[in-house]
Amino acid sequence: MKRRTFLQSTALASMAAAAGSSLVSCSGKKNPGNSENASGSILHYPMAIAMWDFSWLERRWTGAGYEDWDKALDELTDRGYNCVRIDAFPHLIAASSQKKWLISPHWDNADWGSPDLNEIQVQPYLNEFIRKCAARNIRVALSTWWRRESENLAAQIKTPEDLAAVWLKTLDSISAEGLLKHIEFVDLNNEFPIPIWTPYLAEGFVRNSSEGKRWMTNSIKVLREHYPGLNYTFSFTTEYEKCLSEDVSALDLLELHCWIIQFSDFYKRIGFEYTPWGHEQFRKIVKSGETEYYKNKKEYQEKLASGIELLADWSRKSGKPIGTTECWGPIDYKDYPMLEWSWVKEICAFGTIEASKHGRWKYIATSNFCGPQFTGMWRDIEWHRKLTGIIKKASVDADLS
Repeated sequence: MKRRTFLQSTALASMAAAAGSSLVSCSGKKNPGNSENASGSILHYPMAIAMWDFSWLERRWTGAGYEDWDKALDELTDRGYNCVRIDAFPHLIAASSQKKWLISPHWDNADWGSPDLNEIQVQPYLNEFIRKCAARNIRVALSTWWRRESENLAAQIKTPEDLAAVWLKTLDSISAEGLLKHIEFVDLNNEFPIPIWTPYLAEGFVRNSSEGKRWMTNSIKVLREHYPGLNYTFSFTTEYEKCLSEDVSALDLLELHCWIIQFSDFYKRIGFEYTPWGHEQFRKIVKSGETEYYKNKKEYQEKLASGIELLADWSRKSGKPIGTTECWGPIDYKDYPMLEWSWVKEICAFGTIEASKHGRWKYIATSNFCGPQFTGMWRDIEWHRKLTGIIKKASVDADLS
């Protein structure tokens, strides 16, 4: 065993022991997060959630990780996860649910989705996937990244009511086969309102504004009129510096993405600048990423902990539970020459355990690399089991139960 791997495993064991102590000590003010869902089943919170984004449908070529859903879902269950967040492609379902669409790549340097042109068909495969999840007691959270096709359908959304309309057709297509009882929540837009994932909004759109509130409130209102039993949200990753003043009363939960790079200058220190194309930036992570983390590990962990505490404060102020499905370490990473997973797993374990202590999270991910295409992370089964075990043994504050 490599020394670095040994140290990472030892660190995880120590953090797990500390987490267990913390969770026990807080049990007096917390309750098990149980609730009954539409099918009458008792659900326990927090749930251990994985983000399979648009990869679940796009990455189905040989060796891409999702070509055999039964195998991938069995592996997800084996690692202890009981919820998965996926792209429902609502704009494509609304236009023609069973049409084959040619999807343009969003990037070629990341392993989410396809690195080149790809053909997909959403239904009946979305419903088939939900059924396979249900058979394994895996809950499904729906979201969308508005993947682009030749007609650029997402850009045709002009109003909150338009946004609701495409989602309504999507929920109708799921409801028609009696599958809505397996849906945990609906995230109407991934990381609202950053430009790459909101092609229907003008540059410079501010979420914490009357217009931002209008988009969220009005679109969710339409969906609640038709499907009042579902939980609705918009996921966020920006404007955290002003989050405590934001009106999120329209949302059923805060779906908050949280990485170390949001609360530190880690990327600046290693000279990393995001680009969707080419691999030059990954070479900078190879050169300096692991060294920089271990050199200043305490600082980075403290800053991540302070970011997690900020989000917990937002939850307490708003009264909304938190779900975090993309999180903790660097945003961009993958299996690549000379990229070691040990330090990424360490910071991700730290973040997972910190979130588990606060009592404000109903959904906790271990990273945004929790999928079969990230082989170096995926194959460490025990790492996943330890962390999902911690997540599912955690509690939620009484006001959220």
